[in-house]
Amino acid sequence: MPHANIEHRGVLFVLSSPSGAGKSTIARMLLEKDKDIAMSVSVTTRPMRPGEVEGRDYHFVDVPTFKDMVGDGELMEWAHVFDHRYGTPRAPVEAMLAQGHDVLFDIDWQGAQQLYQQAGQDVVRVFILPPSVDELERRLRQRGTDAEAVVEARMARANAEISHWDGYDYVLINDNVHACFEQVRTILDAERLRRSRQTGLIGFVRKLMTGKNG
Repeated sequence: MPHANIEHRGVLFVLSSPSGAGKSTIARMLLEKDKDIAMSVSVTTRPMRPGEVEGRDYHFVDVPTFKDMVGDGELMEWAHVFDHRYGTPRAPVEAMLAQGHDVLFDIDWQGAQQLYQQAGQDVVRVFILPPSVDELERRLRQRGTDAEAVVEARMARANAEISHWDGYDYVLINDNVHACFEQVRTILDAERLRRSRQTGLIGFVRKLMTGKNG
């Protein structure tokens, strides 16, 4: 973390991967271990699944409401995925940044691209790859939450998602979730320390050079 007494600008930290490659698991681990980062909760038109909670997993809305949010500029990014719409509400992200939190995004390559176009210097994009296609399919089937047709659709989509790997700042292979998580934490810590994000450094250095801060 940057020095507590030096002002710094928040990180918009994006995790993307094909479904089943582990980004959601790693996102949960990061939120548990790091109290200075908060999750951006997406809005979606898809139905709520058993066990999901409004406002925790997603904000669930109908299609007309979603279209209104797009038209009113309330979303930082949005995309069509598997016949449903997903997007990032702007106001909560801005509120979290104002409170001094970094913000974590669990979004796909389309969302990452749109977010980067809007806030490039603050966006850090991490793409997580599975160790193999066979392992990806095994993980999807092991979850037991999707019908066969959905698993096949997710596998077909995985190739398209993986083809965008070179649009990310960092690319990791998740062959061990704990090792991959530690790599993600290392990236986040390093990005927080970038000189460009420590906005209070200029004043601190000036005081050092004039002997006025000690």
